[in-house]
Amino acid sequence: MRSKLIAAFACTTALVSTGAASAADLGARPYTKAPAYIEPLFNWTGFYVGGHIGGAWTNEQFINNGNGGGFGDLLPGQGYRQRGAGIMGGAQIGYNWQANNYVFGMEGTISGLDNKGTVVNTAFGAADDIFTWRANVLATVVGRAGFAVQNNLFYIKGGYAGVNNRLSVIDNVANPTTGSGGQTHWANGWTVGAGWEYGITRNWIVGLEYNYAAFGSQTYQLGGATANYSFDAKPRDIQWAVVRASYKFDAPVIGRY
Repeated sequence: MRSKLIAAFACTTALVSTGAASAADLGARPYTKAPAYIEPLFNWTGFYVGGHIGGAWTNEQFINNGNGGGFGDLLPGQGYRQRGAGIMGGAQIGYNWQANNYVFGMEGTISGLDNKGTVVNTAFGAADDIFTWRANVLATVVGRAGFAVQNNLFYIKGGYAGVNNRLSVIDNVANPTTGSGGQTHWANGWTVGAGWEYGITRNWIVGLEYNYAAFGSQTYQLGGATANYSFDAKPRDIQWAVVRASYKFDAPVIGRY
């Protein structure tokens, strides 16, 4: 009996030693690192609406076109040019479409501005002729093209611009009653600009933008009852810089893994 117990103990010891050796041969279990987290890409595709506010600068020009003869000391072909600045603000609506890092879109804006000025002609008196002008409504329809870097979008734009422009005059010396008048016209032109936008959330976007626009001339009949004062006038250019905020619809988050 004693010999049988010794044999069983020896067999068990051998089995344990063999198992330990086999486990040592397998080595430590390899550690697998979890895949790194990658921020979701911001998706610029979708409709958006928003508002903007900033400053605008107008370079106004008006020239006697000679259709009504001379005006004071202004012979045909002579006139004035003046710059005026003011605040501006309005709204924008548009649509963006994104392909990889490239973003294309269309946008329309409407803005109110307070750019105005007064020119006093003192040739025949302290205040012979007093001209006043004002540009008060600006609209644009443009195409946009940009390059997106995650939540940042750098873009350029260009297209149509139109402005509501008024010119008036008072002839204080010759005939202050009938020698006065004014007209308002819508001037058509073109615009270019550039800007930067940043997606602060899935739907909210803020940005900065600069624009330049130039316009064609319109004929303004300023003579009132006398019908003598005829000028070609236009905002030679309008420049504006604004901060923008927009809300973008239909903006699903796209993950990249």
